[in-house]
Amino acid sequence: MFIKSVVLNFGSILFQVIRQLRRIYLNSPIYNKKISKIDDKVIIYKPSQSILGSLIKFHKKKYNIEDFSLNSVWKNSADLNSKNFKKLHSFFWLFTLDLKSSPKITQNIIYNWIEENDKYKQNIWEMDILSKRIISWISNSKLTYENAGKDYKMHFNSLIKKQTNHLINEISRSEKLDDKIIGSTAIILVGLAYGDSYYLKFGINILKKILIFSLDKSNFPKSRNLRQLVFYLKYLIIIRELLKESQTAIPDFLDEIIYYLGKSYNLLCSNKKNGVLFNGNFNDTNKEFDEYLNFYKYKFKEDINEVGGYISLKNKKSSLIIDIGRAPEKKFSKDYQAGLFAFEFEYMGEKVVTNSGYFQDYKHQLNIISKSSATHSTLILNNTSTVSYERDKYGHMVVSKNFKILKKEIRIEKNHWFIKASHDSYNKLNGVVHERQLKYFDKENKLEGCDKLIKTKNFKPTNFEIRFHLLPEVNLTKLLNNESILIENKNAGWKFTCKNNKIDIEKGLYFGNKNKYLENKNILITGLTIPDEQNIIWEISKI
Repeated sequence: MFIKSVVLNFGSILFQVIRQLRRIYLNSPIYNKKISKIDDKVIIYKPSQSILGSLIKFHKKKYNIEDFSLNSVWKNSADLNSKNFKKLHSFFWLFTLDLKSSPKITQNIIYNWIEENDKYKQNIWEMDILSKRIISWISNSKLTYENAGKDYKMHFNSLIKKQTNHLINEISRSEKLDDKIIGSTAIILVGLAYGDSYYLKFGINILKKILIFSLDKSNFPKSRNLRQLVFYLKYLIIIRELLKESQTAIPDFLDEIIYYLGKSYNLLCSNKKNGVLFNGNFNDTNKEFDEYLNFYKYKFKEDINEVGGYISLKNKKSSLIIDIGRAPEKKFSKDYQAGLFAFEFEYMGEKVVTNSGYFQDYKHQLNIISKSSATHSTLILNNTSTVSYERDKYGHMVVSKNFKILKKEIRIEKNHWFIKASHDSYNKLNGVVHERQLKYFDKENKLEGCDKLIKTKNFKPTNFEIRFHLLPEVNLTKLLNNESILIENKNAGWKFTCKNNKIDIEKGLYFGNKNKYLENKNILITGLTIPDEQNIIWEISKI
């Protein structure tokens, strides 16, 4: 144990030394000279700004550059908080400008930025910020480049390529997959804009490697994160549209992955009034992206009901989504939530049962709380989650121990859905296999559930809890028979019933809005496990 501790400490010290030496190198004249080796090519392809539309939150109001006063802000930007600092130096605010804005003022602002930051600076040349800056400068070329003077264009082209050279050097070192996707997009865009085959080929090749590494055999993100699914699809479609508009050949792998990601998006994320709250997701209707897909005529087949460990069944009135997938590998699990067999049930566009959502700020204690099984509509034993977590070197809580899905069964009929699955997550500590059955009867508007606890040789009696989370605005009333709870939803009333176990109403926390929380109410079934097979039967029916 002592030797192991010494080795770990030595490894940590060595890592810090290497990191510091690299930092010195990146700030040295030697490195600056290396990335300053550029050609004299100029921009020959200027992308339509609408192609990049899905990256930016929609703004009804367009601003005029004269409304901004940014010439002096570069010197004082270090005083900004992290979020505003990134927004400022990524230049994504250029997308909010009216094209009637003054190109001269815009170019003057960029020129002042170049004078302050033409050499590597760790925070300003961070991969995420730098990649977005390249994308924004080129994509808004009507303001940033057209009709500019020769001296300005020389500095502009020079710094675009200098930043791209740095990006090429650093992209393989980054462990942040989303940053790599943005980085590869920026490199590809530079290759297209300047007619540079080296940049284009490098960008496409690194993109392919990232996708092979981070997608499973069905081309679903290994993280099982729905936000990452949307993120990947957005950027891949942008890349495809840029290639198409510039009349450049579209790689087969890109079309194939967009096809499969699109089907997954269509099943889990498209045309939803409320986002589904599994594995790092919070409320986002994706309405603007749906409109973007429609504008560019992307239509994906509706021929699947299971993907990425999720089962999604829906008809004109109702939808039922359940997580029956294994936890991701440790390296892909920083946003994973222990919501195994959790489900969400929706009727006429309103959620009847939900999960609590995700608190994204990993430095906040609510992030850990939102990862627990207790924040999901599923069963827990002995107040523990279905997976164990540990902190990685960046401070994220990642999965340390996984589980097995033992069996699953899905039957879909015209007016009846049936889902059954079991897992062994509680077997080792509690000697119990959990099997969940869900039956939905469409004509009766009734969801029947059975949580079966199957004993194994490791059985130890313990307490169990089954929660059904509801939206903060939903009202609950417990009836005097102690067997039923009335659910007052926006568009319907429902009755929750469980006859053989204690039921109650408890207060909870809802994280459906990004990095915010609200109080909500949950329906709670409690009891003790017994040595015999145990069936906990409950029902949700429309009244």
